[in-house]
Amino acid sequence: MEEIIFISEDNGIRIDAWLCGKLKDYSRSYIQKLVNDEMILVNGKPVKSNYKLKPKDEILAKIPSPQVLDVEAEDISVPILYEDEDIVVVDKPKGMVVHPAAGNYSGTLVNALLNHCGDNLSDINGIIRPGIVHRIDKDTSGVLVVAKSNTAHEGLSRKLKDHDIERVYVALVHGIIREEQGKIDAPIGRHPVDRKKMAVNTKNGRRAVTHFKVLERFKDATYIEVTLETGRTHQIRVHMSYIGYPIIGDTVYGKKNDVYDINGQALHAKKLGFIHPIKGEYMEFESPVPEYFKELLAKM
Repeated sequence: MEEIIFISEDNGIRIDAWLCGKLKDYSRSYIQKLVNDEMILVNGKPVKSNYKLKPKDEILAKIPSPQVLDVEAEDISVPILYEDEDIVVVDKPKGMVVHPAAGNYSGTLVNALLNHCGDNLSDINGIIRPGIVHRIDKDTSGVLVVAKSNTAHEGLSRKLKDHDIERVYVALVHGIIREEQGKIDAPIGRHPVDRKKMAVNTKNGRRAVTHFKVLERFKDATYIEVTLETGRTHQIRVHMSYIGYPIIGDTVYGKKNDVYDINGQALHAKKLGFIHPIKGEYMEFESPVPEYFKELLAKM
């Protein structure tokens, strides 16, 4: 474990934002995790991420030694929509985890990509998440772009941060949405009680904006198109549940005993559009609605 001591000369700046400027090799989410795990001490005491620094505060940052894991290439078939020397665009199947994590060190998209691309994946996110710029949930299917070069990774990350990547989803939700379209602007952060979940959190959440448009109404459900303006964890699932229209099959944010047994939420990443980070050309990719989703729509 590495221990680093800083002395603050600033006043009124949040500890997590301040440390982002000092520990530039680590993401803000990782720094917030260190704070939550009480690995960041101010004047010898743990604090919360929103702690405001005072001049002469002593900050001790404890950085755990990296866990060395052997992520193996696996011969797993994943549809490739496009590939060049800098990026690869895939159509991730429902039920596949994007990258290895506790309890899931095999069978992930990263394991498949290591087999397909070899060492030609960006290493900005380390050995666990090579090439991974953005994620979609395990039970969300659809289009995803992966970086093969570090330059492409940095370019795509900037586009995500600046909201310059078009991400369009389709979803089937419980209930009848009367409006033809709508906008949900509600901050998302960790659930105040269940830390494994996200929630609309006006106190500690980050701004999250979701746009939706009704495609078709059924007896007790609505088929919608969803466009992301921001990209928070579980954003669509949290926002639709928040306004009273949880996604069918989502037992985490929706109905615990969902009558539609589809093993996960009816959510599909249909379209991804962006300017190529190296070539400068606009590119757009679409993933057809998968069979399970078509069957669910037919049942309606």
